[in-house]
Amino acid sequence: MTSVDPRELTIAVGQSGGVSALLMLPPKARACFVFAHGAGAGMRHKFMTDVAEGLAGRGVATLRYQFPYMEKASKRPDPPAVAHAAVRAAVAAATDQCPGVPLIAGGKSFGARMTSQAQAKTPLAGVRGLAFLGFPLHPAGKPSSDRADHLGEVKIPMLFLQGTNDKLAELDLLRPAVGELGARATLHLIEGADHSFHVPARSGRRDSEVMTEVLDAFVGWIAGKTG
Repeated sequence: MTSVDPRELTIAVGQSGGVSALLMLPPKARACFVFAHGAGAGMRHKFMTDVAEGLAGRGVATLRYQFPYMEKASKRPDPPAVAHAAVRAAVAAATDQCPGVPLIAGGKSFGARMTSQAQAKTPLAGVRGLAFLGFPLHPAGKPSSDRADHLGEVKIPMLFLQGTNDKLAELDLLRPAVGELGARATLHLIEGADHSFHVPARSGRRDSEVMTEVLDAFVGWIAGKTG
């Protein structure tokens, strides 16, 4: 496994000011994953760190970043227009920091949805695919597939990494929503995992094993899209 120290960056996001970011760039990176956090935890959350470190060990660079509201320690997520601007600014920063390296964009939960919305509105420059670490198809306890409507406007490959026990993506809604996207969408289900990719003790697996499955599936998908 390659050891890579994160490098701190500041990314300008229009009138919202600057946001913090962490770049991990292993030697001869095969791709760079530009990814955003979920609604309730920032880029330094253990999950985000585990993803970045695990991908670095697999030869994939990462640029993780804060949304403006998280940078300001607010609990209220940014409106979509502000979040989309942050996504675009982060992608531009990754292009500058990782010249010639294929870009994948996405994130965890809220970060995944804001990235896909941004891509649906206007394609993200240089991004070859989107990867979602728990796409939030609907609020907990309110099953719906309305949040997937915009995905039909995304014309690049998409990877959905989802737990089968994810209360924000009921499988009977998620499977058809992804299926409607055709060959450009891939769904990889993590048996027994919830929205945080946690598995119960009775599953016989540890969360670290789940993370290994998630990252191996992600890197395998990247190889097919950037080779």
